[in-house]
Amino acid sequence: MGLYLNPNADAFQMGLNTEIYVDKSLILSELNKLVSSQGNFVCLSRPRRFGKSMAGNMISAYYSKGCDTREAFSQMKLGQESGFDKYLNKFNVIKLDLNELYQNAKKKNEHATLIAQIEERVVEEFKEQFANIDLEKDNSIDECILKVYKELGEKFVIIIDEYDVLIREQVPQSLFDSYLSFLNGLFKGTTIRPAIALAYITGIIPIVRDKVQSKLNEFTEYTMLNSGRLSGHVGFTREEVEALCEQYGMDKEECARWYDGYRLTDTIDIYNPLAVVSAMRNQEFESYWSATGSFEALKDYIMMDFKGIKQDVIDMISGKSVPVNVKKFQNTLQSITNKDNAFTYLIHLGYLSYNRKDKTCRIPNEEVRQEWVNSIDDEENYAPIMEIINASKKLLDATVEGNEEAVAKALDAAHTEVTNPLTYNDEHCFQSAICLAYFYANTRYTLFKELPTGKGYADLVLIPYLPNIPAMVIELKHNKSAGSALQQIKEKNYCQALNNYKGDLLFVGVNYDEKTKEHSCKIERLVNE
Repeated sequence: MGLYLNPNADAFQMGLNTEIYVDKSLILSELNKLVSSQGNFVCLSRPRRFGKSMAGNMISAYYSKGCDTREAFSQMKLGQESGFDKYLNKFNVIKLDLNELYQNAKKKNEHATLIAQIEERVVEEFKEQFANIDLEKDNSIDECILKVYKELGEKFVIIIDEYDVLIREQVPQSLFDSYLSFLNGLFKGTTIRPAIALAYITGIIPIVRDKVQSKLNEFTEYTMLNSGRLSGHVGFTREEVEALCEQYGMDKEECARWYDGYRLTDTIDIYNPLAVVSAMRNQEFESYWSATGSFEALKDYIMMDFKGIKQDVIDMISGKSVPVNVKKFQNTLQSITNKDNAFTYLIHLGYLSYNRKDKTCRIPNEEVRQEWVNSIDDEENYAPIMEIINASKKLLDATVEGNEEAVAKALDAAHTEVTNPLTYNDEHCFQSAICLAYFYANTRYTLFKELPTGKGYADLVLIPYLPNIPAMVIELKHNKSAGSALQQIKEKNYCQALNNYKGDLLFVGVNYDEKTKEHSCKIERLVNE
């Protein structure tokens, strides 16, 4: 047993001992299918604090010869499957937390020799655990693996957590080159490949599409853009979160509004595990994930003067999806030269979610939306937008009070600031302006845009999750009248979407007149006795 070679299961056991532990052991069922096959090199990328390290600890505890974890796994979901122990504690495991190793070396100003340090430490453990094999101090890790495989026929599982930290930290070229050489030795040769039963590496960004890819081109990637068979295994699924909500007496819909929104497949959404666990413990929905790191990365990229980025930021903060081309991003910070690359990077960081079907991205949930607002606050370029956001409470209050004139004036201001002269009359921009103007409604309502209901699609439906406030149906018209908007709500029975709602209803009709560049508003209240 060593720290890096055949580690024990202490880290895994600490996870099991936590107050809230969600059993994700079925990832091992998927990985077991890949052992000693052509697909046994796995690279999984997820945002920070999404459970990558915990999964790595569990995978190590399952395969490592340095521990006996039969009892633990027999009580987990994996243990209910026949043959769950096929590879249980059967392999030599090399587990490296590259971020931990790098940060420790950096503190001591020894990061320039990081790779040499890793080689030295792991080789020393090889010599201790395989004393009967002729291993030299100056052997590399891959040379040690081959010698053990040749002499004993024993295979290895290699786990590297935060494999991409040196890429994200933009380390000096000399350190980066030594890292590439290290990767090349472990994963590139045809001679060493049979000695590796499984390679599992994780990071935030996918494999870089240049020098790094040439060293890791044998890996199958499971990313936020294409998560494949591992979709529901890292991050909490809707079913897992709803079970926690029931156990801890928390509202599942509100939990989804705060922390859901990462749709990986047609059937699988994942939630931010850290945020969900924190909410359950504290019995309060709040921003938790964002508090664990800086939003400077988000701020840096949305402040770049890329063509069209400001309007897209406004649209997404207002709740809309925007088109994105994820194909050109090379997975390097140096390749972020346009809006699409910036948004793709933010998808990998967890600040945006991606829809594969329509190739769009959006802000996934309320927690992240608050980070977007924080990132543009105090920025001169977005000052008018922040004024609209800050004024949105007054607009919502005016709407609830039925103050048609105040609503119309507020929408005049929002429309003017959100759009430029060239797009002022564009209906898409008009809708974005309205949604942004009602930004504060997110603190009281669940907002649905273009909601199928009755005989058509309601522009905006607001269903309250707080008591004693009315639900709303808002219909937008262009060059017609606010009255005709109200009439359409009634004629097409848009309130059908609120059949199960027992409180008061507001019908809000809004019209924009292209000639006068003014808005008008009509509001009707239906009192539900």
